Amino acid sequence: MHARLVRSAAVAVAAAGTLTWAPAASAQPSEPTPSAPAAHAETPAPDAGSVEITAKDTAGDVLPGAAFLLLDSAGQEAGRGKTDAQGKLAFPDLEPGVYRLKETASGSPLHEVVADQDVIVTPGATTRLSITDPFKAAKVLLQAKDDKSGKLLPGATVNIGTGDSMLLTLTTGSKGTASGELPVSSRKTQFWVKEIKAPAGYDLYKPSKTFSAGPGAPVTVTVTNVKTATTPPPTQKPTDRPTDKPSDKPSPSKPGKDEDVSVPSASGTPTADKTASSTAAPAPAGSLAHTGADATPWLIGSAGVLIAAGGGALIAARRRRTDNSTDDGSSES
Repeated sequence: MHARLVRSAAVAVAAAGTLTWAPAASAQPSEPTPSAPAAHAETPAPDAGSVEITAKDTAGDVLPGAAFLLLDSAGQEAGRGKTDAQGKLAFPDLEPGVYRLKETASGSPLHEVVADQDVIVTPGATTRLSITDPFKAAKVLLQAKDDKSGKLLPGATVNIGTGDSMLLTLTTGSKGTASGELPVSSRKTQFWVKEIKAPAGYDLYKPSKTFSAGPGAPVTVTVTNVKTATTPPPTQKPTDRPTDKPSDKPSPSKPGKDEDVSVPSASGTPTADKTASSTAAPAPAGSLAHTGADATPWLIGSAGVLIAAGGGALIAARRRRTDNSTDDGSSES
């Protein structure tokens, strides 16, 4: 190294004629110097994913202004936003994993929000979701009324539906009203009403009735019932049984069971026929009750006695006339 410096200085002096220090080369060690260690390369991050949302209603119309919140698996907020005029919202640059999506507002007074749902984000892919917000239910009030007085009637049961689907069954309470909610599928839905049970004392409401209802709007449905016609009962029902029951009480024309029948004697004075009463055989147990036919022998006997008494009286009268005639003849002689 020292020899090279001397030669360089000598050359410089010879050329310039003066002594001037002008090194031709910088002094460097002859030994090689070790190079600096290379920096370690960083591990590349995994590819990020994204989520894209499209919000619509059940009629197929897009919903701008619907608000959503995205939470990661630890429950921390990973993104939030609202849908644009086309009903779209995107969450980019998401690490792969499972997320929870919440709709916080539908952006419309006519729609409800959907339930929370899980979203899976995969590396380098976009997860597309279609969110359908339902319409708010219509609020229906049912009334059952008397067709004449307008009085509210309890106990009326109706079915309400649309198309071929039955959606709701209501029964009016003690105040004659009932209320419920009807799911709607458009901004104006047509419904039908059918009464399946009438109030007590009324006929069933049979006419077909329809009405329209909108999302979240109240609507009143009224059915009118007519009183059941009543037929007055007949004044007297025909029967085969006798209306007058035979009486066992004695009467002037019918003697009692235990009474003696008085018959006139030959002298015209009625006497009790005790012999006939005492000789009559008692009816055997279990026999039929006595009827008017049992008195026939008594009547025949009484008639014979009367005839005999009348004949005796006639003979006595003739004798008196003969005696009177004889007495008159004797007097004249």
